[in-house]
Amino acid sequence: MLEKLQRRLGLRTDSVIFFTSAALTVVFVVTAITLTEQVDRTFAAASDWLLTNLGWFYILGVTSFVIFLLWTAVGRYGHVRLGGQDERPEYTTRAWFAMLFAAGIGTILMFWGVAEPISHFAVPPQQGVEPQTVEAARMAMAYSLYHFGLHTWSIFCLPALTFAYFVYVRGLPFRVSSVLQPLLGDRINGTAGRIVDITAVMGTLFGVAVSIGLGTLQINSGLARLFGLPENSLVQVLLITVITAIATTSVVFGLDKGIRRLSNINIIMAIGLMVFVFLTGATLFLAKGVIESVGIYLSQLVSLAFWNDTFANTGWQGSWTVFYWAWTITWSPFVGIFIARISKGRTIREFVIGVLGLPTAFTIVWFSIFGLSAIDLELDGESELVRTVVVEGDVPGALFTFLESYPLTTAVSVLSVLIVVIFFTTSSDSASLVVDMLCAGQRGEGGPTRQRVFWAITEGVVAGTLIAATGKSGLDALAEVITVFGLPFFVLAFLMMYALRRALRTDFPELAGPPPALRKRAEQEKEQERDRAGNGGTDRGPREQGTGRLSRLRDRRTGGTGKR
Repeated sequence: MLEKLQRRLGLRTDSVIFFTSAALTVVFVVTAITLTEQVDRTFAAASDWLLTNLGWFYILGVTSFVIFLLWTAVGRYGHVRLGGQDERPEYTTRAWFAMLFAAGIGTILMFWGVAEPISHFAVPPQQGVEPQTVEAARMAMAYSLYHFGLHTWSIFCLPALTFAYFVYVRGLPFRVSSVLQPLLGDRINGTAGRIVDITAVMGTLFGVAVSIGLGTLQINSGLARLFGLPENSLVQVLLITVITAIATTSVVFGLDKGIRRLSNINIIMAIGLMVFVFLTGATLFLAKGVIESVGIYLSQLVSLAFWNDTFANTGWQGSWTVFYWAWTITWSPFVGIFIARISKGRTIREFVIGVLGLPTAFTIVWFSIFGLSAIDLELDGESELVRTVVVEGDVPGALFTFLESYPLTTAVSVLSVLIVVIFFTTSSDSASLVVDMLCAGQRGEGGPTRQRVFWAITEGVVAGTLIAATGKSGLDALAEVITVFGLPFFVLAFLMMYALRRALRTDFPELAGPPPALRKRAEQEKEQERDRAGNGGTDRGPREQGTGRLSRLRDRRTGGTGKR
């Protein structure tokens, strides 16, 4: 029946994955609207339990991803190319970086670039640190960079690398289930594989819906300050409609003409905004601060990577770090598949260093300029950011309150709104492309443009319906759903590490043994053994002649007789 419906609609997908995902999305939205309180209580309880009892697992998981990726990149498999050995990258490094950054956390940096450092500066997470002091400022930068540096990008990089390997090296379709081939074998094309893919589709839709919702709140806050536009659900739904329309248009134009052009334009505008804040603010202070932030990040990275708030048990980590990791990993299949899609032809080492290194470096500069500028304004008493963000809880308005301390406030605020709109547009556009791939099953990389348009509209409808029906609390409820959804994705990520390592050892057995130096030494010793056997044992090799350290020691102890 599903196949017949698919043919009538002119679709080209795996009908089970497509229609099941669409139906579950509708059911969830309708249930969230009609039974808001019950859904909220259920997922709030589950989320609280996970944050309390399994927060340590989330912390350990992401740190494990970082270690595994760096170990794989610098190890013997680093030269393996994602594609044929003669394959070369399709996109330049600049275009590649712009697309992966715009589809990754560009939106989050705009949202949290000012708000998070100010939050931790005003309310330090760790005991013994006085609020709004120099030490509080240092730790605020450490936490912010920890949240958006290597660890966040490892959540994207791990699935991206795994997808790229199984698609470009083993020739499997762009499906999350493809990465489990070493474990499931041909069952990835059966029920088990479809369950994995449907879960990935749902996580992607809800993760992007949360991002669109948060972005809409920030855009609404900016427009309220610029033009007095009211901050309510009606305006927010209209904004989501506009963003969805732009994303749908970009989908129609395709990857090269749509996402790539928007990403390049947006990254230029974002850099322009950052340079403006740097030049018109405390330039010398920021120049020194960027360098110092690198040291702060590196010095605190190891301790924060394993910190579990064990002794104080304040609950802060659950509401910040663990939530970030759970939220991020739910849409890691979307970002991962998108990054894999644009990364064919790169070596594993180039891929990992690029996906982890370039965005992390940019994140350090971004937070150093915006975060340190915000903290500097507060220390000088020239801003009311602490009151806005912490006292009033107006996190979406943090960036625009911050810009009020700079020249050309109106023009720069308009530019910021435009940047946020395009960042969310590219995220929605990229998600539509990826969800279509996930629903393609064994058919390849998706079908007609109308399928991607359908998913672009669906993302907007999910976010818009929740805002219209339940307001901001609906997004909070969805965020709790995301936290619960994050657990199976963490388990999946551990399976990805095992599957990738197993596939590399199977596909490149010549690299699976000991390092080349040890292999050469072992071969020399075997050759010497063969020579001795051929000479009847009369010729003594270097070991018998005492040239080795142990042989010389033995000769000294025995007087060269071989007897004690």
